[in-house]
Amino acid sequence: MKTKVLMVCLGNICRSPLAEGILASKVDGNMILVDSAGTAGYHIGNPPDPRSVAVARKHGIDISQQRCRKFSSSDFEDFDFIYAMDDSNYNNIVALARNESDRNKVQLLMKMADNGLSEVPDPYYGGEDGFEQVFDMIELACTPIAQNLNQHGRG
Repeated sequence: MKTKVLMVCLGNICRSPLAEGILASKVDGNMILVDSAGTAGYHIGNPPDPRSVAVARKHGIDISQQRCRKFSSSDFEDFDFIYAMDDSNYNNIVALARNESDRNKVQLLMKMADNGLSEVPDPYYGGEDGFEQVFDMIELACTPIAQNLNQHGRG
């Protein structure tokens, strides 16, 4: 049975698609499934932001086939680990939790980086350099997650 990890941001077009692509590139896809979603349904069915696609491609990761979807309470049943990009999305996810077990699956992604930062900023309204900065932050957090998943099947 695969371990399932869900990355969540607001619209599922910038940060969480990058997080999905970055983590998926670091783990064994036969053992670990990585997906992403947004807490808002603004972009359902759309591909990631072209700037996210470009920065991922620059680092050898193809996220162009991903499609945006909205987080739902059924994701608590389907996923073992749920990583939120910021406090606002964390709170939106936890508000949908049905019990303590659901809440315990949710963490802030940057807490895994152990660099003192708690949030991945939304690069949507910024320039290209914001997407590169966000990529670097997410990669920093995904590295220890991938190591734990690859060694123990646990994020």
